[in-house]
Amino acid sequence: MLSLVLRRVHMYAGLFLTPWILMYTASTFVMNHRTLFRGHEPAPPKWEIEREMVYPGEFPPDAKAPQMALQLLAAVDVDGAHQANLRDGKLTVNRLDPVNPRRITFNPSDKKVTVEKQVFESAVFLERMHRRRGYQHNYILEDLWAVSVDVTIAGIVVWALSGLWLWWEMKVTRKAGALALLAGIGLFALFLAVL
Repeated sequence: MLSLVLRRVHMYAGLFLTPWILMYTASTFVMNHRTLFRGHEPAPPKWEIEREMVYPGEFPPDAKAPQMALQLLAAVDVDGAHQANLRDGKLTVNRLDPVNPRRITFNPSDKKVTVEKQVFESAVFLERMHRRRGYQHNYILEDLWAVSVDVTIAGIVVWALSGLWLWWEMKVTRKAGALALLAGIGLFALFLAVL
């Protein structure tokens, strides 16, 4: 009975994990072979102006960059996870969208807002998805993504442990499986020791 349950768990975990495993393997391949995809000296991301406008609103006198960013993102209707900095009087907000990141710049001298969209590049997109993590933003969709990453981590552990159990149950594969397991552990330990 336990064997049947573990087989089902192993199968359904593998099916559930398919999109995450494919995304992480593709993104890791791109990162491992970056020069194939982005050249020896990767160019900075390309941005195209999406729109320009004058922002008629006022920021509170003691407002810091995070407060100003929230107000500005709401005004240009691109609210969501972001990073903001205030340098030389200019406010720059990077809207952390996985597919279409935007850079919003506010110049207080003329109240001009420039909204730029990053030109889509598949290699850059995959790297961005690979690094997307954490609960540091106050947005439910960001938290849901972080939860899905935690579920993926747990799923991979269950997948590995159920695979070990299923391998051990199949007496015919024990020797070859043991060699494969020892080879994997040995290679991993060697890299840890010499890198």
